[in-house]
Amino acid sequence: MRKRSWNDQMFSGVMTIILILCAVIAVIPLLSVLALSFSSKIAVNTNAVTLFPVGFTLDSWKAIVTRPDMWRATAVTIGTTLVGTFLALIITSLLAYPLSKKEFGLQKGIMIMVVITMIFKAPTVPYFLTLRSIGLYNSVWAMILPHILTAYNMIVMRTFFLGFPREVEESATIDGCGPFRTLAQIVLPSSKAVIAVIGLFYAVTIWNQYQHPLYFISDMNMFPLQMKVRQFVTESSELQTIAAKRAVNYTERSLKAVVVVFAIVPIMLVYPKLQKYFEKGAMLGSVKG
Repeated sequence: MRKRSWNDQMFSGVMTIILILCAVIAVIPLLSVLALSFSSKIAVNTNAVTLFPVGFTLDSWKAIVTRPDMWRATAVTIGTTLVGTFLALIITSLLAYPLSKKEFGLQKGIMIMVVITMIFKAPTVPYFLTLRSIGLYNSVWAMILPHILTAYNMIVMRTFFLGFPREVEESATIDGCGPFRTLAQIVLPSSKAVIAVIGLFYAVTIWNQYQHPLYFISDMNMFPLQMKVRQFVTESSELQTIAAKRAVNYTERSLKAVVVVFAIVPIMLVYPKLQKYFEKGAMLGSVKG
């Protein structure tokens, strides 16, 4: 094993320090909000809370997690995320796989159209009118269908398929497998890294989506979690009413903190489980063109 030079060690040490600082800067706001959500009413009102709870209490959490509308919004978000990610992986793989084959005659033309969608975005008003005209207004599909294919994710998956061993596919063809069976039974089971990474990209996008629900969902019973967070944070009259009760041990600020944490923690819990794939797959798009 080659011994690392002093310059390599110095570069590695500096980058480690920078990444640690970036991580600390990124986690401080989350710790602050988390501390507020577990702090007492007096501590919050006197601004005594920094990064750790003061006067630890679960009252703020009880006030939020016992609300049926929060769980309804959570169910909408979880449902759209699971269905949307599943459909997105199917559609993306079905497009990326043939585009990775040179013998596919329409490869160049379709790739040009895919790249064009990355450069030119649809105008907002025609986009809204088009989706409304096909019945997506006040429909959960308005939070799913627009996200089932993105050019960047498709290109990353295509890049991975370009590097897939040709011999394996040829052996499957000799054994009688057609293109769809080869993709489903040979290629995809061997592509866990790229599937995990692309699935995570799609899931985070759908979970955190705000623009599409804002445009297309007016029925509050269909609000996803991010819209419910926005409703609580920007239109805080309801939280003010809850926090105005004399016997409670929380404030409007602590209730808002609970709502924010409630919305971001579930998706954060998924990251560690996909870390082993993410590290390998995150650079796939830069390996081969």
